[in-house]
Amino acid sequence: MPELPEVETIARGLDKRVTNDVIESVWLGSKPEPLKSSATEIVRTLESARIVNVRRVGKHIAFDLERTHAARKARGRPQGKLPPAKKSPKISEDVVSAQWIVHLGMTGRMLVCNPAEPVEKHTHLIAKLSSGRELRFVDPRRFGRLSVAHGFEAPGLEPLQVELDRFVKLFRGRKTPIKSALLNQKLLSGVGNIYADEALFRAGIRPRRRAASLTKEHLRRLYLAVQEVLKEAIDLGGSSISDYVDADGEEGFFQLQHRVYGREDEPCLVCKTPIKRIVIAGRSSHYCPRCQE
Repeated sequence: MPELPEVETIARGLDKRVTNDVIESVWLGSKPEPLKSSATEIVRTLESARIVNVRRVGKHIAFDLERTHAARKARGRPQGKLPPAKKSPKISEDVVSAQWIVHLGMTGRMLVCNPAEPVEKHTHLIAKLSSGRELRFVDPRRFGRLSVAHGFEAPGLEPLQVELDRFVKLFRGRKTPIKSALLNQKLLSGVGNIYADEALFRAGIRPRRRAASLTKEHLRRLYLAVQEVLKEAIDLGGSSISDYVDADGEEGFFQLQHRVYGREDEPCLVCKTPIKRIVIAGRSSHYCPRCQE
């Protein structure tokens, strides 16, 4: 599943390519799983809206939209029908702003395509743009989600903006393992399995340690490590360990910098001790038993 650096990289790429374009029409596939909002609501919100900018909110891609004129019926849709939709509240035609929210799930991709390019089998949305291009959402496993909102916010704090004192307060007194706390999106929105493992290694903290057992100094080191790891990963375009690619179809390179994640039984790059893997709350966690206490 793409984490903060991957989603940030994709959002930045999309922002450069589609900002100020207008969505002329929207086609939705027949599979209901990707739709968190109703098909009717998605079409009404997106069609005839200008993309003001594209940004990351937690692990979500948010397209900020501004309606340029009243919604109209889509024209020139590819072959296909909208899936049955539940009744939804009527969207006011004088709405001036909204957000199109995309969660990539495990295998979701946002592609900017020429209309002549073949439509991939697992394409669930095609937005025809006034520039003549198409914005397509492709997701083979259908864990990704498409929705629309007004004033969308992530449930937790932004890891790259939170201050040290607030970060420390998030974890002080919590009885859960620090790895589980880092993955709690209601605390920090965006940190996932890869970057939690890498940050804990750099901070010298074992993933199974109870958050309540960490001193303020431990948490200060962890705060700096989280910031460092996320920024480095963004600079390198994220980690391509599955089928992740950015908005230009390019792979990231941070996987070449992984010190513990995915390196079970390999020697620690610092002390040569074999890296161990354990499971915490159903998630694999990698750590060095010597470098991390």
